[in-house]
Amino acid sequence: MAAEPDAWEYETLEPPRGETKKEATDPKSRLNDLGAEGWEFVETIDYVGGGTKLLVFKRPADQS
Repeated sequence: MAAEPDAWEYETLEPPRGETKKEATDPKSRLNDLGAEGWEFVETIDYVGGGTKLLVFKRPADQS
């Protein structure tokens, strides 16, 4: 089993919205890009009244 990294770096993605600003459009392409760059989905940050404000990702920080 691999050891956990000493440090992480984080990235956020605001889900793209349609014209009504209430419905998210599919961010699959951007999510695939982030995955290819080594980002792992962690959690969402939601609005108080409902809905997703941000998607949070992490990856090990570059130690070099």
